[in-house]
Amino acid sequence: MSDPRHTPSQIGPNADATRLRIVWGDGEFSEYEPRDLRLRCPCAGCVDEMTGRRILRPEMVPANVHPTAIHYVGRYALQFIWSDGHDTGFYPYDFLRRIWDEGIEAGEAGEG
Repeated sequence: MSDPRHTPSQIGPNADATRLRIVWGDGEFSEYEPRDLRLRCPCAGCVDEMTGRRILRPEMVPANVHPTAIHYVGRYALQFIWSDGHDTGFYPYDFLRRIWDEGIEAGEAGEG
């Protein structure tokens, strides 16, 4: 049985369509800024596979970057096609929930 904390019940834009909103199976919700998600891309082009060190430089990502498409990857992840041409990162649901929860603990995210 899957963890409801890592199982989305709704995925779509927030009310003003500026963020991605995910409602989780446990009733919590997350809202992600597009550029923040792009900067956290977990793919091998953005993170060194051997060291885990982030190699994507923030100054290379436009301030107005946004997804032009979002695809479901099985029942475990999302793939974003970004306006800057990047499209190789898969964002597993557990990763999305973890970065949201870590942001809340660090005082970076909104109320969920």
